[in-house]
Amino acid sequence: MFYEIVCPIVASMTTATTSAHRATAQPEPTPGPRPRLDWRLRLGALSLVWGFSFLLIKVGTGAYAPFQVTLGRLVFGTAVLAAALLVKRERLPRGARTWGHLAVAAFFLNALPFSLFAYAELTIPSTLAGICNATSPLWGMALSLVALSEDRPTRLRVAGLGLGFLGVLTVLGAWQGFRGLDGPGAAMALLASLSYPIGWIYVRRTLAGVSHSHLSMTGAQLLLATVQLAVVTPLFTDLPSRFPVLPLLAIAALGALGTGIAMLVQYGLVAEVGPTTAQTVTYFVPVIATAAGIALLGEPLTWSTPVGAVIVVAGAALTQIRMRP
Repeated sequence: MFYEIVCPIVASMTTATTSAHRATAQPEPTPGPRPRLDWRLRLGALSLVWGFSFLLIKVGTGAYAPFQVTLGRLVFGTAVLAAALLVKRERLPRGARTWGHLAVAAFFLNALPFSLFAYAELTIPSTLAGICNATSPLWGMALSLVALSEDRPTRLRVAGLGLGFLGVLTVLGAWQGFRGLDGPGAAMALLASLSYPIGWIYVRRTLAGVSHSHLSMTGAQLLLATVQLAVVTPLFTDLPSRFPVLPLLAIAALGALGTGIAMLVQYGLVAEVGPTTAQTVTYFVPVIATAAGIALLGEPLTWSTPVGAVIVVAGAALTQIRMRP
């Protein structure tokens, strides 16, 4: 679900982005002890965690306000990264400029999209939210052509962009006038997916080549997002009079597993097999989200959902293909 958060930050903090090739080159493996678990198993586990995140959002918003779900998610996620920082004896970054840029990144990569997905799932199925999330690479490619001068369009990538958005129209049922679709809910899910590449481009432009560790920067980013939601949530929600256990557990799992631990696993994958291979997790997430929503929540399935999802994923995959120089 959050490949757009992790991999661009790794690339931006590891090396300056003076060319598209340099920005997407796979990093050299970090020396150290060999991981106990094969990277393929970790990739599969990450796909499951992020795929089930949309189901967990749905369960959480069944009892708590969307802002409360997002705040709880960030609190648990930040706690995991804080524990990792303590274990590794790393400090949070210093410098007002760095913290200022991280505050903007926290808004676009965490606070805003997490909240939009939570609000969207009040009125749309978790399956649709998961498929909308898969449009992030499409938005990213479209925005990078405008905002990043080193990214050059190719016929294949432009074809992927068109194919991907054709898939979105298929999922939404454009041929029947979007009948039965909650427009605002779908729009919020798509805006959440758009927010990720906006944050990615900002990080790439402002935090390239910083000396702080990835763990330190991400821990600070989640902390700032938590503070942002802690300020906003009391203004728009009331303290719950009761605390149902199952939705609360869903929020805890969403934060600890889907945000905190998932980021740590993704960092390890990027370092071991490179961002290109690690990116394949993006293509499994909508499949798992759809299966989970149908099997566990009883959400409806029409032919346009799986067909459109396949088209979206295929288009997103094409936009990520870069010709070697």
